[in-house]
Amino acid sequence: QLQLTESGGGSVQPGGSLRLSCEVSGRTLDDVAIGWFRQAPGKEREGVSCIAPSDNSTYYKDSVEGRFTISRDFAKNTGYLEMNDLKPEDTGVYYCAADPTQIYYCSGYIFRNNAYESWGQGIQVTVSS
Repeated sequence: QLQLTESGGGSVQPGGSLRLSCEVSGRTLDDVAIGWFRQAPGKEREGVSCIAPSDNSTYYKDSVEGRFTISRDFAKNTGYLEMNDLKPEDTGVYYCAADPTQIYYCSGYIFRNNAYESWGQGIQVTVSS
């Protein structure tokens, strides 16, 4: 059974950094796309970043491009989202997700519609002064 466990959230000041981790069990990272999503208070969930297993292609939401980096450690079967230069508008609950069908690219309609197959529990990220 595909299972995802998140860690690494917390509170930081604007300009700070956090690294989120997503441990995957039940599948190897070679077999699934990994996506990161977030939901700000009072707003809908949105896709932030993803990485595809076929060619390691990545996608970033425009507002995080250049600040966030998605990566994978195959030995640890863990995906990461490195978040730098954090802004108050980055505040929200962050979810990692995996989908074994998204092997060629990761940012298609399934990503845009928040429909990846398996999800982590979510972790709070708070950016404030």
